[in-house]
Amino acid sequence: MDHARALIEQDRLLGELVGDADPETAVPACPGWSLRNLLTHVGRGHRWAAAIVAQRADARVDMRSVPDGKPPADVEAAVVWLIDSSRLLLDAVAATGADTEVWTFTGPRPAAWWVRRRLHESVVHRADAAFALGVPYAVDADLAADGVSEWLSLLAARRADADRPLLAGDATLHLHATDDGLGADGEWMVRGGASGISWEHGHGKGSAAVRGAAVDLLLAAMRRIPADDTRLQVLGDAAVWTTLAGAHRSECP
Repeated sequence: MDHARALIEQDRLLGELVGDADPETAVPACPGWSLRNLLTHVGRGHRWAAAIVAQRADARVDMRSVPDGKPPADVEAAVVWLIDSSRLLLDAVAATGADTEVWTFTGPRPAAWWVRRRLHESVVHRADAAFALGVPYAVDADLAADGVSEWLSLLAARRADADRPLLAGDATLHLHATDDGLGADGEWMVRGGASGISWEHGHGKGSAAVRGAAVDLLLAAMRRIPADDTRLQVLGDAAVWTTLAGAHRSECP
């Protein structure tokens, strides 16, 4: 998947939503936020990631130090600012080198890691904007499936909490995206363990299984729709799925 091209496209689509709406429209998925807050959050995050990459940072960069972290008041100019934000990140990765290790909140990773991370931030927050405006939301199945994989990778990088395990004991979870054409990229086997979770693409029998369109699996994982939403078919021990789906730490306040 071309994450760089997809990032520009997702920001373009987000910009179209915000640009055609009242920027003070409330965003229910992010209590206390307006569409302007949401656009600011996404663009500032892109610029923060660009600064990390450009500086080849080996420690967290203070987001308050990032230049031009606030969009213009004019909505049209703010949309341009958003698109420029993602281009700044892509330019930084190109200049630094996609494989150069930099700081991330999961430990040192190649600079290109930030492109994928910021892409899926845009994918989910575009859903927030669409839901706020009551308009349809759609995303290509392969992009949504990649978002599920990225979510699992973030969870797998998290230090295990004995008091609140993501998957208890030897529990296993099978996720199956029902979209045509995804193949192995649309199936995931997730396993619990003392050190946290592990996962790989594949088919197998688990303590629980969840079937649904890739976009619905992603939105449930991101807590944008309920884990027991009727668009999903949950088989076996439902608590295995609902516990993992509830583990996402929302970027909203």
